[in-house]
Amino acid sequence: MNMTTLPLNAADRDLFRGALDQALAQLEGTLAEFGARFPDDTAPQDRYRPRRWLDYPDGANSGWTTGFWTGMLWLAHELSGQSAFRAAAHAHLASFEARLERRIQIDHHDLGFLYMPSCVAAWRIRGDAHARTVALGAADYLMRRYLPRAGIIQAWGDLDDPAQRGRMIIDCLMNLPLLHWAGSAGGDARYRDAALSHLERSRDFLVRADDSSFHTYHFDPETGAPLYGSTAQGLADDSCWARGQAWGMYGFALNHRHAPDLGLLAVAMRQADYFIAHVPPNGIAYWDLAFGPGSGEPWDSSASAIAACGLLELADHLTGDEASAERYRAAALHMLRGLVTHCAARAPASNALLLHGVYSKPHGQGVDEPSLWGDYFYLEALARVLHGANGYW
Repeated sequence: MNMTTLPLNAADRDLFRGALDQALAQLEGTLAEFGARFPDDTAPQDRYRPRRWLDYPDGANSGWTTGFWTGMLWLAHELSGQSAFRAAAHAHLASFEARLERRIQIDHHDLGFLYMPSCVAAWRIRGDAHARTVALGAADYLMRRYLPRAGIIQAWGDLDDPAQRGRMIIDCLMNLPLLHWAGSAGGDARYRDAALSHLERSRDFLVRADDSSFHTYHFDPETGAPLYGSTAQGLADDSCWARGQAWGMYGFALNHRHAPDLGLLAVAMRQADYFIAHVPPNGIAYWDLAFGPGSGEPWDSSASAIAACGLLELADHLTGDEASAERYRAAALHMLRGLVTHCAARAPASNALLLHGVYSKPHGQGVDEPSLWGDYFYLEALARVLHGANGYW
């Protein structure tokens, strides 16, 4: 981990150090409660429960969010040096391998979310060669979803499902680093080629002229012709789902590391400017950026946590434009202050890190609840500002 500290004033340094100490204490308590089991995606009544799926034991590794729990444990180990976090994260790796072998809920695009903070992190932190092999297997499985005629990775559903075939979503930008890493680690150019193709389509069709974003976009899978944009979790097809905009700004900035010639940094800046302009004064986004103060709508704290990480990533790339870099750092710190002040969880009322998130408001799912991804990106944001850590992407 890069341990270069971001310059902070004394008040921010004390605020964020206290928040990080509290987050690590929360994680320590939650780990003691769960042991080797995985928490669910979200936390009703602000308390995580073991996830349930079919007839598997409670707390089994299933769904798309378990990588965030393992990633938090790796990150907590790096930040604290505590061996309990390292041992728990390492113990999870066998279950990620089993998911590939048994095809347990991996027929979707979120394999980057699953395998980057778990197995790739284990390879980078500890040189775990077996974890590297498992992660390469995950990248290979993700490639099955690549539709070469459309030039995209299909997000959801069976590849023959007419309702989903040819559909990509903005979240997938965060999964592409798995393919970039695999192309570099395994020497297979097809991983990188698929990621670059998907990036170009994302750049050209997910981002609107006003710099907001579609959640999803549909293509003809046979001809590659662009069809239309839509939403799954936003207010409307033409609104801007807050977490999707955050995935976009962070995802384009991350992928600029691997594809500096695609103009992604400029796209990330456009996405960031839109997000900043539509966040309330407290720095915590409503679940859709169509809403503002007085709307009565719930916040999505996870969107601001992701956005804070994205803004810090973006600022790091703007070495020739210090004024813009400082503006984005200031926006990130403002959002993080809001999260610490209004959303930080504390035991015994909660075993989470970050309150007031939203999974999917249209589906009534995880509304005003903590989430594993919100917790992870909150911890990553604190690690970034205090220690210069840049996550596991």
